[in-house]
Amino acid sequence: MDLATAGESGGRRLPLSEVVSDCVRRWFEDTLRDANAGDIEKQVLVGQMYCAGYGVPKDVVKGRAWIDKGQKVGDKDPGYNAIDSDSQAAAH
Repeated sequence: MDLATAGESGGRRLPLSEVVSDCVRRWFEDTLRDANAGDIEKQVLVGQMYCAGYGVPKDVVKGRAWIDKGQKVGDKDPGYNAIDSDSQAAAH
């Protein structure tokens, strides 16, 4: 059984967009749990997810609040795009 027929679908095939939406929603929920536990990188990521409406309804006010709560990600400035790779920074 593949992802498109697994879970609550009762064996019916789901459109790929529904499968992806469910994965993104669950990713947001997992990230929010970690952010609530104090993980500052996840706090910034939750803020970005809220600002973009990624896995959650878009809410820029909540997004900015989460980003502000995270304040810093290592040596990065507030609002650093934690979902981007640091590979470009390492190359310089």
